[in-house]
Order: sequence, then C-alpha cells, then structure tokens
Amino acid sequence: MIWCDMKSLTALLACLFVAAASAASADSRVFIIGNQSDGYGIDQCLAKGEKCGARAAEAYCQSREFVQATAYRRVDPDEITGSVPKSPGNCARGGCNEYIAITCQR
Repeated sequence: MIWCDMKSLTALLACLFVAAASAASADSRVFIIGNQSDGYGIDQCLAKGEKCGARAAEAYCQSREFVQATAYRRVDPDEITGSVPKSPGNCARGGCNEYIAITCQR
C-alpha cells in the first residue's frame, strides 16, 4: 500500500505516478496450456518445473508481450476452473489431460 501526503498538487501527482508505476510493474498473468510432447522433452521440463523448461516458459511469455516467466509447473485438470475436456483413455506416452501453468510478468 502506498501512502501519500495530499497537501499539494505536485505531491498528489507524484503519488499517482508512483502508484501507477507500481501497479504496472506488478502485472502478471497465469496461462494454462496443454502439455504436448515436442519430442525434445521440453514438455517434461515444464511439467516438472525443471531448469531446462525456463527458456521455453520465458519464450512463451515474451510471445505474449510479457517480460519474463516467474513460474511454471504442471497442474491437474481439477485445479482449473471451467471446462477442461477429457481425453480418451488410450493416450500416447501418458500425455492425457496434462496442463502447464506458466506465470508471466511484465
């Protein structure tokens, strides 16, 4: 919380500028994406939160005009609000119903 002295117009404007800058820098969003095998193991790096997934998560965020990825991990379909389609029981390589949460920050 930012506290401002409202005794002068200059102080008020300065306070509003600082508050706007703080809000803009704290802008983050979580993207839920399907965890699809790429043949290189990036899907498992992202799902397990391993260091090898950092570049993929960062590239994903940057492609959506965010500066960086602050977190990435596997999420269960039950954690996601809304409708998540169920895959058939015979999915190749155990990739059924796997989703990744990538947190991006501006």
